[in-house]
This record gives sequence, C-alpha cells and structure tokens, in this order.
Amino acid sequence: MYEEWGGAPSAGTVTGLARVCGRLFMVIANDATVKAGAFFPMTAKKVIRAQNIAIENRIPTIYLVDSAGVFLPLQEDVFPDTDDFGRVFRNNAVMSAMGIPQVTAIMGMCVAGGAYLPVMCDHILMTEGSGLFLAGPALVQAAIGQKSSAEELGGAKMHSQISGTVDFREPDDDACLARIRALVDKMGSPDPPVFSHTTSREPLFPADEIYGIFSKEAAKQYDMRELIARIVDGSEFEEYRAEYGETLLCGYARIGGWAVGIVANQKKHVQTLAPGSDQKRIEFGGVIYTESAEKAARFILDCNQNRIPLVFLHDVNGFMVGKDAEWSGIIRAGAKMVNAVANSVVPKISVICGGSFGAGHYAMCGKAYDPRFLFAWPTARYAVMSGEAAAGTLVEIKLKQLEREGKTVDEKVKKELFESVRATYEHHTDPRYAAARLWVDAIIDPAQTRDALIWALEAAALNPEVKEFKTGVLQT
Repeated sequence: MYEEWGGAPSAGTVTGLARVCGRLFMVIANDATVKAGAFFPMTAKKVIRAQNIAIENRIPTIYLVDSAGVFLPLQEDVFPDTDDFGRVFRNNAVMSAMGIPQVTAIMGMCVAGGAYLPVMCDHILMTEGSGLFLAGPALVQAAIGQKSSAEELGGAKMHSQISGTVDFREPDDDACLARIRALVDKMGSPDPPVFSHTTSREPLFPADEIYGIFSKEAAKQYDMRELIARIVDGSEFEEYRAEYGETLLCGYARIGGWAVGIVANQKKHVQTLAPGSDQKRIEFGGVIYTESAEKAARFILDCNQNRIPLVFLHDVNGFMVGKDAEWSGIIRAGAKMVNAVANSVVPKISVICGGSFGAGHYAMCGKAYDPRFLFAWPTARYAVMSGEAAAGTLVEIKLKQLEREGKTVDEKVKKELFESVRATYEHHTDPRYAAARLWVDAIIDPAQTRDALIWALEAAALNPEVKEFKTGVLQT
C-alpha cells in the first residue's frame, strides 16, 4: 500500500500481544524508519483496532511513541472521520476511564497530533534527546517569530522540570524499558475470569499433522474433526447433535484449559435423509444447509446461556441454494444463525482456514460480527464468492454487453478475459491483501493455531463483564 509515497511497511506501526513481567499487554509502537512514524490512513486504523481489542478485552496497553503526527499529503483520509486519527486520543481517554492501565514511552520526536497520544495516558516516560511539542521549532518561528531549540521547546528536561508533563525522565531507551517493567511489576492483579478454566493438556496428536490433513483445494474433502483433534486439549471434543446438520460441527472442548464452544465447517460430504422423507441425499462439505444452520444457532444460544466462549473455524462456500433449500427454509434458518452470532455476548474468536465466502462468512462470525480476534491461515480466501465463480459471472456479464453492441468474441479472447478477471479476483482474496487492510488481525501458521487461540482466550478472560444475552425476534 501507499507505493506512490514510497510505501509504508506495516503502516509504520507495530502492534501485538506480549507478556511483560508475566502479564499480558497490548503493545503499540511507532516505527520511525517509516516516514518518521507519521500516521497514514491505515496507521490510524491499525492503532484504533489494537485499542479496540484492548477495550473489548480490558488489556493493559504500552505505547512506544516516536511519531511526526499526520502524514500531511493524505490528511483528508487521516484527520476528520470517526475511525481516523482523533479516535486514537478518544480511546485513550475511554480506556483510562474504564480502568485499563496505559503506559507510554516517548522515545523520539513527537509532534502535533503525535504529542497528544502519550499525554492522554496514565504513565508518561520520556528519554533524553526526545521531543514533545504541538509545533516544532521551525513552525513556531514561522507562526510567531520565536526562535528556540528542540530541547528548549519540548525536551525531556524541560517537560520533567518546567512543564511537569512527564512522570519519568530516562537517559536512554534501555533505561526507559527497564522503568516500564518496574512499573508493570507493581500493578494490581486483574479481576478473576468468569469463564471456566482448568489445567491445560496437550492434544494427543502433533500440530504439524494439520499440514497433511487440511486441503486448500475447494473441491477436496477432509474431516474437520481431525483438525480439531490437533487443536483442543486431550483431543477431546464433545460433539453436539453429531448426527444432525452434519456439514457444521458444533461441540464443547478446552483449549489451553479454557472451555470453548466450537462451530466449524465440515468439509466431508455426508449422506443423510431429505427432510420429511426417507429419501437419501448427499450434502456437500463446506456448505451450510437448513439443518446445520438451525443446529448451530441453538448451540450458540447454549454457549451464551452457559458463558462459554465461541471459536469459529471457517472453510465455508456459503449457504445451500436451489428449490429444495428454499422450500426447507434456508433463509429463515440462516437468519436465525446470523441473529445468534450477532447478539452473542460471550467472546467470539474466528479462524479462517480455507474459503470464507458470501453469507457463510457472516454466519461464521466474520469481521462485521465483532469477533474479539480474527485469524487467517495462509490458505485462507475471503470474498463474496470464489475467484472461479466471480470470474465466470463477470465474464458472462461482459460478453452479454459486447453482444448487445453487436461485437463477437472468439474463444481465445474469452479465455484471456476470464483469466484476467480471475487473477485480479484471486489477488483480492489473498489473506495478505486482507491483512494489509485490517480485515484480519493476523496471518498464522496452521500449526500455531492452538497457541494463537490460547493467547486470545487468555486476553478475552481479562474482561469479566458479560452482558445479558438477548436475541430479539428469532425466525422460527
């Protein structure tokens, strides 16, 4: 992104969960090697996403600040809107009011908007040689004709001795980081979790076997139970309604000792009986049918009733279509599942393993449905429909348009057009494309799924508040 401006790797900021003195923290750090830590549009959104995760899960936060403020050539996309730069400072104030500890270290030049973030936090540290001012020396001279050095205007000594803005003045970065650890070490313990937790047990099967079980090919089958067995404690999965709605697996397990409810797309085709008859039919793996949507909706209600966090494992092509599906009430059942997901009050964590397409993505707790964390495997594909389906649809529309104009297209041109559209669509469905736009929180190694979920569940448990569960009107 932002190649016309020389690029902005990682949007010029590094965010993530880390342990400091044994305690879980959100860390947000400017990368001053990228445009002096200036905020691009995606920088603001990335910081806000990290803050929102901290707010939802009550995670204490550390900021390592070295920022020139807004990247001025793109100010119209950084400054004015509700999810832009100003939201960062609003979140600072809200987090403080919620009792979420925030520690900030000024470790470089922090100018204009970049100066507000640290001062909105609970504890402020500043290293020698750093600067903190609303306007730098050059702008001050241009605006009011006053000449002063950076140190006089906003150095660490001035802010610790004269303005009283900073709490701790440190000689260098190492001393500053040591002081942060000393402060963290003395923070009180968080409230006890409300979610069930016991001693963690390793799965019976090694995680790297996931590579040989999973298939990224949409047409290939695999048993999602085999993946679950390599993620959950003791490989124990208490499957809910195992013989009904079999293209969605639902069940209870523990991950890292934390109780969870799992909703996962089964990629094996299953033979079942058509509703209301004894006629056998095949249900395709990765497709949500009426029965599976109803089962999942009920299971999600149960998890909310019993305060059990939800984990969604995506490899979904979408909901079933056709006359039989419509007659069975697929829209009604899908609406029930979406309602249950949307109104869930327990933590929700999503992992996109393979495809996650169309309304199936929504029903499986996509980004719009407020998962606390959304992870993706490198094999993930994330869009309204697959590249093949989209290319076929868009090419057909283009050909109809050309026909109306009296033009004919030979097979070679059709193929070239199809491949061109498919390649563009495949690029847009790549998880790296999604991650660059914050549609997913992290791309993870499949073998590290269990570790990522344990971190996420531990973070979610820091927030002991669980709201009253209400669904409103359910389609029945």
